[in-house]
Amino acid sequence: MSELHAGTVAYVRDTMIPPAPPPRGEGGALNWLRDNLFPSWLNAILTVVAVAAVVWVVAHVAPWMWRGIWHAGSLTECRAIRDELYGPGVSAACFAVLTDRWHQLVFGFYPQTQYWRPILSLVILLAALAPVLFSRVPRVFFVFTAIAPFAIFWLLWGGSIWGPVWIAASFLLGAAVLSDLSSANRIVAAVLALAAVLGFWLFLAGPLTGVMTRTLPLALPSVETREFGGFLLSFIIGVSGMALSFPLGILLALGRRSDLPLIKAISVGFIELIRGVPLIVWLFTASLLLNYFLPPGTTFDLMLRVIIMVTLFAAAYIAEVIRGGLAALPRGQYEAGDSLGLDYWLSMRLIILPQALKISIPGLVNTFISMLKDTTLVMFIGLLDPIGLSNSIRADTDWNGVYWELFLFIGLMFFIVCFGMSRYSQYLERKLRRDYR
Repeated sequence: MSELHAGTVAYVRDTMIPPAPPPRGEGGALNWLRDNLFPSWLNAILTVVAVAAVVWVVAHVAPWMWRGIWHAGSLTECRAIRDELYGPGVSAACFAVLTDRWHQLVFGFYPQTQYWRPILSLVILLAALAPVLFSRVPRVFFVFTAIAPFAIFWLLWGGSIWGPVWIAASFLLGAAVLSDLSSANRIVAAVLALAAVLGFWLFLAGPLTGVMTRTLPLALPSVETREFGGFLLSFIIGVSGMALSFPLGILLALGRRSDLPLIKAISVGFIELIRGVPLIVWLFTASLLLNYFLPPGTTFDLMLRVIIMVTLFAAAYIAEVIRGGLAALPRGQYEAGDSLGLDYWLSMRLIILPQALKISIPGLVNTFISMLKDTTLVMFIGLLDPIGLSNSIRADTDWNGVYWELFLFIGLMFFIVCFGMSRYSQYLERKLRRDYR
């Protein structure tokens, strides 16, 4: 017994046994097919039907794409080339419409000499998102995260650089006010910081911008909103909606679970009102009715109105997703913050929200993907998203009659972005797992 307790017994193994091969008859391709594709007669039938459907689709689509014509000036010329190469009436894609009009599908009517500005904006956006999405990215990239909203706005719309600079300065002022009052009541500090930001916008930003523009005129050529279109328009609306709706959705979720009757009633009323009406109705409201509530002569950019409505719509759905994550946590997690002496906001920031957001990842990503795809609805209010631009391209006599090639390109672009978001959400779920299964 003394030797056993001393750990000197000869038969006590101190290394892992190497993995052994599967038993004879349990491995191989045939057994994999039997276990995964033909485990029962019903699954066997479904497998055969699915394989037959895939083979039929590939047999019809692959030759059509393989014989695609990439260089032509019109659909008529494309068909003439097809007849010369493959014979009259042979099915062949006319991808020449993409090589001829890809820039419109991507950039809309943005000036071609200024294409470097959206491309640089995309690079800045990726650099800004990198440290937020991946923990191994050097923290110095947070500089791009801080300047991205202002730099991208200036690059895309142009004009004087001093407007975005002073707007950024107003946020720095608000952060300074908030840090000085950190020991006071948090709500009072937040209100004072917001008042400082708004006061700077209303009374100082405009005069300072004018003075600096006359003193040091650094500006880019201005681009009107009506010149935006295609995927550029969809991504601006989608990314802005995601960035703005997420924090608003968190506040709405917390407000709906609040013990304060007024806060709870406002949050519940907002969420149910927004979720109870289709997005297309809110877009028409932003396009047609919102101007009636503004002072006469007020101009309110249509894209900005759409971004506001998309943000509010997505925030209502995000609030419900996060509320589900909050409800999934046991009561003991809320009591843990009280036992540590944390106030409400510290408890939410350090204990509750990290766990609730981890639970809500699938629902949040699903909402973001839906919001990005729903940006195509703006075609109904006169903004030329990729679908709206495809209709304009097909209205041209050169390309009248082209359908599948344009929709295939648009669908592929959306699939790449949405699939990437889906894969990232799975990576994030695996990274945050703590059950080690």
